[in-house]
Amino acid sequence: MKSKQKLTIAVCIALGAAGISGRGLAQQAEKLAPGRTLVRAGHLLDVKTGKVLDAQTIVVVSDTIQSIAPTASIPAEPTDKVVDLTGMTVLPGLIDVHTHLTMATNFDPYNELTMTNAKEAITGVANARTTLLAGITTVRNVGANGYTDVDLRDAINSGQVPGPHMMVSGPPLGITGGHCDENLLPVQYHLVGDGVADGIPAVQHMVRQNIKYGADVIKICATGGVLSKGDDPQASQYTLEEMQAIVADAHRLGRKVAAHAHGAQGILWATQAGVDSIEHGSYINDEGIAEMKKRGTYLVPTVYLEDWMLQYGHLPPFYQQKMKDVSAVAKQNIRHAIESGVKIAMGTDAAVYPHGLNAHELDVYVNQLGMSPLAALQTATINAADLMGWTAKTGTLEPGKWADIIAVDKNPLDDIRVLQNVQFVMKGGVVYKQAGAPVSTIKE
Repeated sequence: MKSKQKLTIAVCIALGAAGISGRGLAQQAEKLAPGRTLVRAGHLLDVKTGKVLDAQTIVVVSDTIQSIAPTASIPAEPTDKVVDLTGMTVLPGLIDVHTHLTMATNFDPYNELTMTNAKEAITGVANARTTLLAGITTVRNVGANGYTDVDLRDAINSGQVPGPHMMVSGPPLGITGGHCDENLLPVQYHLVGDGVADGIPAVQHMVRQNIKYGADVIKICATGGVLSKGDDPQASQYTLEEMQAIVADAHRLGRKVAAHAHGAQGILWATQAGVDSIEHGSYINDEGIAEMKKRGTYLVPTVYLEDWMLQYGHLPPFYQQKMKDVSAVAKQNIRHAIESGVKIAMGTDAAVYPHGLNAHELDVYVNQLGMSPLAALQTATINAADLMGWTAKTGTLEPGKWADIIAVDKNPLDDIRVLQNVQFVMKGGVVYKQAGAPVSTIKE
């Protein structure tokens, strides 16, 4: 009970910090009232084909796209709201399938040890807003302490705070002493990560517990990691049998499984166990590639963070060397996986670098890993929606899907970097950003 009270206080504080007022919530409710919103698109990008249709109007009713047709065929009615994007390229909101919204870009061990669930909740409110305003209208949040991402998702869904649609994992599952444990303090403190579970009965229990407390997806640590003390990114952690038990329970209970995996052995075992996605994949080899292609497993590269770390990162020594080692090989291995035909969905690991820079990941895909701009864009729309099981809801602009719409100054297929400066954001029929600024700063 005390924990819930603290989270409630934290969310109240965060509401003030994010500038959310009763009037602002009322304005959102008004925008979702019955009636049509006509989004007048100068250029509408079809992310399936790469074709651009000029002078199109998206008719939005409540939180859903009702229809799309040439603008000349849809005259405005007196009760319609009209959004003028006639000088812009319009496309579906982007999807990031590997975020940590409740975490900040601070790798000081003291900061980690003094982090509380209440602080994570406050951090999550700020980062959710930043992420949404960057044009990321849907995320998969894969790892948060104390189920703070569950609370954040619920607060967004209820209209308390602005943020993207969220699919959340709660605490990630990991072995004792592994990447998803807490390894910074000596034995007398007995500090253990929220998701630590060893052995088949224990991992089954943890899957069921996460689902009990609101998890939409199960996140596991199949190998060591970079930003953790005392483990090796190349070393497998969970056994094949433990991961098979995790996947069996998760899939039976309607949840997909995302596996943090850098090392080749862990990638192979996690794929053989039936996980739905491999996160990072730094040391992926031909054996893992073949198995992923055979099973249709997605790879979620998180490669822009390497560039950001090289330029701006200040890591403790026990993290820094691992970051250098992984960065030296990851891009060439992932490029090989892409060229070999492994399915890719965009994930960023946002929190390892500042939230809101998510679209820089696509720049790396195109200008360093050799993807075409359309293929890169599809990783953050069609592919990401498919991985999440949300194809019926998002990923393209089509009648019946969420009205998640962004606009940029020019066609991103001509310059993928334009997605780093989104000018307009609508999520679920509500406009959050227009003319490059949050709606709260636009004078009526």
